[in-house]
Amino acid sequence: MSQNKTKENIPEPRNKKQSNQLVTYFIIFVFGFLSGIAFTVIKGKTPEPAPSSITGEQPQQHSDETKQAILNLEAEVTANPENFQSWIRLGHLYYDTDQPEKAIAAYNKSLEFHSGDANLLTDLGVMYRRTEQPEKAIELFNQAIEKEPDHQPSKFNKGIVLMYDLNDPAGAVAAWEELLKLNPEAKSADGRPIREFVDQIKADLAKNK
Repeated sequence: MSQNKTKENIPEPRNKKQSNQLVTYFIIFVFGFLSGIAFTVIKGKTPEPAPSSITGEQPQQHSDETKQAILNLEAEVTANPENFQSWIRLGHLYYDTDQPEKAIAAYNKSLEFHSGDANLLTDLGVMYRRTEQPEKAIELFNQAIEKEPDHQPSKFNKGIVLMYDLNDPAGAVAAWEELLKLNPEAKSADGRPIREFVDQIKADLAKNK
């Protein structure tokens, strides 16, 4: 992850590459099914030197090493509460260990001292979605898109939340079509082209008119 992250069923983008490689960055939980195909949230990249990636649908186990890393960072932010990078790293570890409420608190604390970027805002949105606050998740994804109009993970995740949490298939299609303008080859976690899902949803909407 760079100074930004975003994850949910993909190898963690904790490096300094640009976050426009949507297919590479999937990591965390399955959102729902469309014609029997599961979607997973994509995480972007936020500056995070300590990689801790997860794969599959289950959260990472709290290893002794991870627990110690969390304790160390909790001590660090207590001693240096204005160190936004430490708050981000701590948020990432909470994210990876399935502690969304704590991740939200840590990420928001980092934003008190730094404006954040599209990846961090997307990660925060994913955590709000996990705590059953889809409207807040959309708000964060929109902020990410405003900061970085070409940010693919936020557009993908926005479509997921609109489709599966807010029952807004038309809104989901709009979000995913914006993504497809940037990356016509974008795929879901299982490798199926997102264009196929969009076309199917549009066909279903047309039938139901």
